[in-house]
Amino acid sequence: MNKFGRLGAVLALTLTMTLTGACGNSNGGNSEADNGKTPAAATANAGKDDGTATTAKQITLGFSQVGAESGWRSANTKSIQESAEEAKFNLKFSDAQQKQENQIKALRSFIQQKVDVISFSPVVESGWDTVLKEAKDAGIPVVLTDRAVDSKDTSLYVTFLGSDFVEEGRKAGQWLSDQYKDTQEDVNIVELQGTTGSAPANDRKAGFAEIIAGNPHLKVIASQTGDFTRAKGKEVMQAFLKAHKDIDVLYAHNDDMALGAIQAIEAAGLKPGTDIKIISVDAVKDGMQAASEGKINFIVECNPLLGPQLMKIVQDVVDGKPVEPRIVVDETTFTSEEAKEALPGRQY
Repeated sequence: MNKFGRLGAVLALTLTMTLTGACGNSNGGNSEADNGKTPAAATANAGKDDGTATTAKQITLGFSQVGAESGWRSANTKSIQESAEEAKFNLKFSDAQQKQENQIKALRSFIQQKVDVISFSPVVESGWDTVLKEAKDAGIPVVLTDRAVDSKDTSLYVTFLGSDFVEEGRKAGQWLSDQYKDTQEDVNIVELQGTTGSAPANDRKAGFAEIIAGNPHLKVIASQTGDFTRAKGKEVMQAFLKAHKDIDVLYAHNDDMALGAIQAIEAAGLKPGTDIKIISVDAVKDGMQAASEGKINFIVECNPLLGPQLMKIVQDVVDGKPVEPRIVVDETTFTSEEAKEALPGRQY
């Protein structure tokens, strides 16, 4: 090759190397990408002004439900599932079938799956510290819904969203006290409690007892669990009717037990709402229907539609926003006449 040919080859090689170096590092220095790193500026600005879009990480929520023991619970489940879908969350749902061991197993599964947030409605109040500490150690925040736990370490969960069950019991007791404020005779009350050890059962009983204690004529002559179910409510009420011939009032911790008790009362040839006054808690559609017919005299509302509030709390927790440690749901009460007016527009 002559010297002109060799010179041309050198110039071509030099030009190629210059162009290659310019494509590899437009900043003219050592690229962080060469070391397997992503420049911070590139990460921060990805998909902002260059016409491309980045999708935020989908939030995964693990939720453990108590079960499907009542109309209230079914409405609560539906609200959570539909709200999660609307929020575009990845919902991992588990039904504990009213067994604490199933719920603990579900929570541990959520921890293993590394969900972003865990939420659950505890079957009972006690026995959660160990699994909640496991969630805390895994860095997974926990949100309680509907029911509380009795743990003294409140750092094990972020917040509790739900009703004030003690206040619900007080409302029931206050209505009864008002009805019999001038009585000079004893009023015999039977009580259908919720699941033994559960927060609503404990608190609705306590709130009711607190208020009626102001009238010595209001006497609870029998109190037994009906497990929040219609079938059990009917069974226990049948036993009450056999054991006591002079029942004046039934206080049921939820509508489903009250509806079961109504079946037992009617089967005994008595008129619910007249021969035996009935107070209930929940205000689900079936309960409101019975109230509108005069079979239930007074219902304390317990709102099951917690889904939208729960999803907002989960989003705030993931975003690092402050969340109140206790969030109480707004609720009301219904007499028979008020239930009749409200029933047509009832969502649950």
